[in-house]
Amino acid sequence: MTYKFEIMTQEQAEEIAHNWHYDCEYAFYDMGADEEDLTEFLDCKARGNSMFAVMMDDELIGFFSVSQAAANVYDIGLGMRPDLTGNGRGREFLQAGMDFVQLRFTVDKITLSVATFNQRAIRVYRKVGFKDMDTFMQGTNGSTYEFLRMVYECV
Repeated sequence: MTYKFEIMTQEQAEEIAHNWHYDCEYAFYDMGADEEDLTEFLDCKARGNSMFAVMMDDELIGFFSVSQAAANVYDIGLGMRPDLTGNGRGREFLQAGMDFVQLRFTVDKITLSVATFNQRAIRVYRKVGFKDMDTFMQGTNGSTYEFLRMVYECV
């Protein structure tokens, strides 16, 4: 499959924020689950040039954020459209995003953080080659949750 990454438009942000709803414990990832995250996601200035819509055949299928964490280290965040999750597409989606980052920037490491309850995503990240770094607690969605920080060595 061919994925296309483009700077997210306001219309795409609105679509994701208001119409993408995940099932069961994954509702944690609904944009509306945290008011602060939702406000930032819908603010085009806050998104800047770091939030990308992921398209396939002119269809919005995901989003991918990229921010520089340190020299040649980029932190990513990602999400697939809810109806596409849990169907074995995560590895390909993640790899396409990683390829995009490595083509666009000079990258030694890619980092990401994931809620520790999300073992489905953690398995995908490990299969691609991410290694566990550490865990930390973060306030979001009205409570405090444990997250796993992971790193992928590009060199």
